[in-house]
Amino acid sequence: MGKLINEKATVLSNENVGPRLWLLTVRCPQVAAAVRPGQFVHMLVPGMADHMLRRPFSVYRTDVAAGTMDILYQVVGYGTDHMTALPVGTECEFIGSIGRGWEVPEGARKVLLVAGGVGAAPLFMLTQQCVERGLDVTVVLGAQTKDALVLRPAYAEVLGEEPRCATDDGTYGRAGFCTSLVEEALAEAAAAGEPYDYLAVCGPLPLMRIVAGQAKEAGVFAQVSMEKRMACGIGACLGCIVDTVDGNRRACVDGPIFDAQEVVW
Repeated sequence: MGKLINEKATVLSNENVGPRLWLLTVRCPQVAAAVRPGQFVHMLVPGMADHMLRRPFSVYRTDVAAGTMDILYQVVGYGTDHMTALPVGTECEFIGSIGRGWEVPEGARKVLLVAGGVGAAPLFMLTQQCVERGLDVTVVLGAQTKDALVLRPAYAEVLGEEPRCATDDGTYGRAGFCTSLVEEALAEAAAAGEPYDYLAVCGPLPLMRIVAGQAKEAGVFAQVSMEKRMACGIGACLGCIVDTVDGNRRACVDGPIFDAQEVVW
């Protein structure tokens, strides 16, 4: 993590894109230029004087030339519900970029990226980066319903093909959890004599725990994004502790990206 930037931003759009899912686009050129795949930003939400703490958000996408940053967020409480009412032109403030990002090993040629729910957002820039590097990229997306697979078209555009999808209710792709698609992808690659060199997963904790186990069994190096509630976001308050084999670590500055086998599940 380099020097932190504290920058004023302007809301360019704030749209409902799925069930309890909103896409916020802000003009925030300095932070947008600094963000690397897997890092996050800390947002001071305007109009919340009674809630002083900033909110941590993963960055879905940036456009450095335009100076913009996209954040996909899910309405889960007072703060995010308040955010849905932020109109175009609203001034807000961000600190970024924060934390360790994804780290694809040098020499890797074949990668498997797995996202559950809004976990699709922190993996999108990594997908772009891997495709630009000419790597063989497989993406698995899981969500509760077809309507919640809001980033599927964006992934398809970057990949040049449909990502492998699963929905809990069977309304799109494989019916059930996306872990079966992960198992298939790992088995297919091994059978072809071209195993994956790297796996990244972001989503609900149970999903990441299962996929971490699948990667370990397949002998594939894996990283996970351990998103936590955060107060300070800069490593001072110790409010976002992750239990690892090397002791307690802070999700905000030691993560949010961790070696999957170092996390105590």
